[in-house]
Amino acid sequence: MNRLARFAGYGAKHDDEAAAPTPHVEHEPAFDPESLRQPIIDALRTVHDPEIPVNIYDLGLIYTIDIAQNADIHIDMTLTAPACPVAGMMPVMVKDAVQRVEGVGAVQVELVWDPPWSQDKMSEEALLALGML
Repeated sequence: MNRLARFAGYGAKHDDEAAAPTPHVEHEPAFDPESLRQPIIDALRTVHDPEIPVNIYDLGLIYTIDIAQNADIHIDMTLTAPACPVAGMMPVMVKDAVQRVEGVGAVQVELVWDPPWSQDKMSEEALLALGML
């Protein structure tokens, strides 16, 4: 700052500005991504493989549910077999179900084959429903 500007008081706070209190701003509570996990799981339980009378979550077809701080969702899922006739439809059905969950951001569903699905990934409820327990 040059001398003339300093002399004129340019950039200096006036007494009434310096004394003004800082307004209190209410902050929203921090978003907890985990708060979306159970509603997402509930939504996934509404999606069924047309060939098997059990939802895809209890079948063990959902490998990961990643929830970002901005509420974007990434899901890795598989199918019971690579030649599954609904292979093209199932990721879309999963995405549609998860997008209906309140508070969810963008949803990305990736179909993965590694590790391959096996019956040991099924929940006890699924095993019982299919008469395998």
